[in-house]
Amino acid sequence: MNKTKISLVILLFVITIITCINPVYPHEQFLQHAGTLLLVIPLLVDLRGKHLPMIAFVGIVLFTLLHVIGARYIYSYVPYKEWSVALGMVDADFFQDPRNHFDRFVHFSFGVLLFPYILYICKTRLKQKSFIAILMAWLFIQTGSMIYELFEWLLTVVMTSEEADYYNGQQGDMWDAQKDMALAMLGSTIMAILYLFKPNK
Repeated sequence: MNKTKISLVILLFVITIITCINPVYPHEQFLQHAGTLLLVIPLLVDLRGKHLPMIAFVGIVLFTLLHVIGARYIYSYVPYKEWSVALGMVDADFFQDPRNHFDRFVHFSFGVLLFPYILYICKTRLKQKSFIAILMAWLFIQTGSMIYELFEWLLTVVMTSEEADYYNGQQGDMWDAQKDMALAMLGSTIMAILYLFKPNK
């Protein structure tokens, strides 16, 4: 087995467990970590098959790490501003926007970090040539982003408005879903362009 991949998975599990200890919002953890389970499946499968390119494997690990951190604070309350100030990275008055943008960052990262994995699937499982595989990966990102936003909308139908907001992190923005999808599109578009001009892609 690839020792680097094993180490990354162990690190991911350790951090995930740490984020689950005394969670800030315990009642929302089960729904939040349903996504975590889906994300680790390809990692565990790859530890046996050893087929995933390292860039795809690392991309899934990094995205999952962002997700478990977000899940602990239900995204809307990730204290990245406080962390940045405490680490001396910025001054206390640097952040003027009251909105918590961690959720937006993760949607952008969805398009960037998962693109290599989806591209790999398009090339190997769907047997597509390079250009078509890149186009399909880009489209899959948009489709996945849209389905997720529809899922969040469904939560607003079946849950109370307060419970739904705890999960979807809308923070009062009526255009939140559209902005999230736009950021995922931006991230995947950047990756698609990079792969299109990459030698031996």
